[in-house]
Amino acid sequence: MQNEELAYNNLEHDLKTTDWLVEKVTTDKNYAADLYSALCNNEYRKNEVWPILQDKSWSCSWRYAGTIIADIKEEGTYLDWYGGGKEGNITEEVKNDLAKLSWMVLSPDDEDE
Repeated sequence: MQNEELAYNNLEHDLKTTDWLVEKVTTDKNYAADLYSALCNNEYRKNEVWPILQDKSWSCSWRYAGTIIADIKEEGTYLDWYGGGKEGNITEEVKNDLAKLSWMVLSPDDEDE
C-alpha cells in the first residue's frame, strides 16, 4: 500500500508496518495464532477523532485474516491459519498491542449506537 489514503484507517497496514509487532508474529507462532483469532469476527476502530466521528471501522474475513498473518510471516497461505478454532477470541496481549497502535475493538453494543 503505497497510497497514504489506503494506509489511513487500515489495520492491515498498521500491522504490517510496525516492526515490533512483525517481530512478535514472525518469532512466536502462538502470538501469530492469537492475532489471527483476534482479527476474525471482530470490528475495530482507530482511536482517533475522525474515524470515531465518521463512524469508520475496519474488519476482515477469516480468509483475509489468515492472509495477513501469512504475509507478515512471509510463509504459507491463509489456509495455515484458517479455522484455528478460536476465531473472535482476543487475548489481553493482543488487545494491548492493538491499543498501542491506537486500535480498539468495537463491542456489539458499540455498533448499535
